[in-house]
Order: sequence, then C-alpha cells, then structure tokens
Amino acid sequence: MSKVLVIGAGGVSSVCVHKMAMNSEIFPEIHLASRTRSKCDAIAASVKTRTGQSIETYEIDAEEVPAMVNLIKKIGADLVVNLALPYQDLPIMDACLETGVHYIDTANYEPKDEAKFEYKWQWAYHDRFKEAGLMALLGSGFDPGVTSVFTMWLKKHKLKTIRTLDILDCNGGDHGQAFATNFNPEINIREVTAPARHWENGEWVETPAMQVKTEFDFEAVGPKNAYLMYHEELESLSKFNPEMERARFWMTFGDEYIKHLTVLQNVGMTSIEPVRYQGKEIIPLQFLAAVLPKPESLGETTKGNTNIGCIATGEALDGSGEKTFYINNICSHEAAYEETGNQAVSYTTGVPAMIGTAMMVTGKWSGKGVFNIEEMDPDPFMDMLNAHGLPWQVKELDGPVQF
Repeated sequence: MSKVLVIGAGGVSSVCVHKMAMNSEIFPEIHLASRTRSKCDAIAASVKTRTGQSIETYEIDAEEVPAMVNLIKKIGADLVVNLALPYQDLPIMDACLETGVHYIDTANYEPKDEAKFEYKWQWAYHDRFKEAGLMALLGSGFDPGVTSVFTMWLKKHKLKTIRTLDILDCNGGDHGQAFATNFNPEINIREVTAPARHWENGEWVETPAMQVKTEFDFEAVGPKNAYLMYHEELESLSKFNPEMERARFWMTFGDEYIKHLTVLQNVGMTSIEPVRYQGKEIIPLQFLAAVLPKPESLGETTKGNTNIGCIATGEALDGSGEKTFYINNICSHEAAYEETGNQAVSYTTGVPAMIGTAMMVTGKWSGKGVFNIEEMDPDPFMDMLNAHGLPWQVKELDGPVQF
C-alpha cells in the first residue's frame, strides 16, 4: 500500500497529512482531494514548508461515485483515507469496492436528513469487502478511535472484564471566540443537540440532550462540567464487550457555549429541516455552519489543553478482585499548532487517523471485511501514539468514580 489518497481538507485532514509527510518511510506517496482544491493546495504548501515533502492535490465531490472511481484509478491508490463528512462514507466505500482499494475513516455514516449516528449502514458492507479481499477500518480518530483502543488495551493488560466504562472528553482550550466549534460545526451541533443515550444492562437508556451533567477535575485543565452525550463508540464497544453493564460518554462544555447553543436552538438555527428563504430551500444548521468561524482557523488563537480518556472498572486480570483504571492523553493546543498549524482537537483526531492508516500500510493490522478499530490488536497503535505526539498514561484509582 504505497499510494494513499486522503479525502477532505479540514483541520483533521491537515494534521493527518502533515504527520504522514513526517513519516515518509511509511507514506512515500500522498494524494489529497476535496471539494475545494484551494484548501488542499494550502495544506500541501504548509506540508512542503514544514517537511519538504510534495503532495499532489485534486478537486473531487466525494458523493459522486463515478468521479471518485476515476480519481482512484488515475492515482492508482492502494488505500483511501476518508476524512470528509460522515454523509460521504458510503459513496466512498462504494468507490473503494469498485476500484479494489482499502478504506479507513474516523466517523461513522450519518444520513443528511436525520441526526442518527449508527454503524449499521457500514457494518452491512462487511460481506462485500470480505468477498473483494479488502479491509475497511472504521473509527480511527480519537473518540471514536483512541478511546476504543484505550478500552481494549485495558482489557488486554489490566482487566479480565469491563463492568463499567466512562469516556471523558475535555477540551480545556480557549479560542477567544464568543461561539465556535472545534471541529465541523454542522456535525458538532448535530451531535450535541441529539438526545443523550448510554448503554446500561443490555439496552439503550435515552435522556434529553445536555440535561445530565457532572463535574470532574481534569489534570492540566481543572474542574469542568461534563455532559452526558451519545457517541458512536458506545455502540461498537458494547457490541464487542457484551459483559459490560454500563457505558457512558461525557463531554465538557463551558457556560458560554451552552448559553449560545440554547439561544440558537430556541430560534431554530440548529434545525436540519429545510426552510424556504427568498425562493430557495436552505438548511438552517448548514447556514449557521457557514457563518461560524472555521475550526481550522482557530489554531493560532487557541490556548490550553485537551484531556481525553477512559475510566474502566472490572475484574482484574491478576485475580485480585475488582479494580478501576484511568487511561488518558493530555494534548497542548499550542504544541499542536506549532507542529502542524492546527489546534489540538484537530490534532487528536488527525494523528490517530495517520496511525490507523500506518497500521494498515505496514500490515500490522489486516483483515478482509469491515472492522471497528477495537477489533484490532491495541499494542502497536498504542506504541505509535507515544512516538507521534499523543503520549498516554494509565493509573489505578482507589475505586469506581461516582458520576
């Protein structure tokens, strides 16, 4: 797999491509395409300045399967790295099947007309990829991605079983904006405003969005309010760990973010239902996303740290009874910007996208079919996290954390 085609030109893609170029022995040939070629050209120019590596760029509408097929064939790509919007997952997977190339992404498919994050659409591709002798790797970002690998590393090295799991995502950075999102605004707001769901005793428990919160003291950040949300790795982790009694996902938000989001919801700006304006149909959320600051523009002004990790309680591997472990990564916004020109939220997703791709390119991870990242051996991925900018730490806690 010597030729890699990356789709998308946002902050995550920028980080991923920079990190690929920094590892040219694994990625000797990188191609970058998106709907707006000028964005690809800007990333390629930055990569050239920072690493000396050259990247070929292209314009593509990833939802147009024939165009994707033609581009993949033109390049002779071996693997497609999908860092575009989740709506485009299935068309890109279709193009990979038609051209006989492998596939990797960071976020599961989501239909445009419904804020519903589920793996069922992509899992349905398993037999087709298997029969074609191809591998599709799902969810190689941070969450999903690193948090999934963290969980399985604990299960491999510390815990025989996992009884309860809490994933904690804290962005302690300050970008100086009244209201902005640190990744694609449309996807971010759809996630946040969707009903919260968590896994408990073999079923999904649903609660209103942003209604359940707790306070947690995050290292290198401080005490923050964390809100219960649904996140797609809960679906796959509960599937591959059937013994799990409860799995929850928490994300921190500041009071200003909550205040602005509440107002935007109340006036209908977060709606994904079409409305007519001056004779045209528009989606309010898409219009809002267009006027908000672009996530990739926040790198220079964002200061502080992210702290993302998992707290798992279960039966210890050594037979010493029930134990609780906390495994996490702390990432500096300033350090991420200095290295790649992007803030830490993009960095913490873009680096794992590069690492997951490296696992496939080097053959450390292989298979035929569609796989979630937690089905793979966590150890080589964890080693690369330490070596490529996302060092992790694990410690035993006195007991389960009460949220």
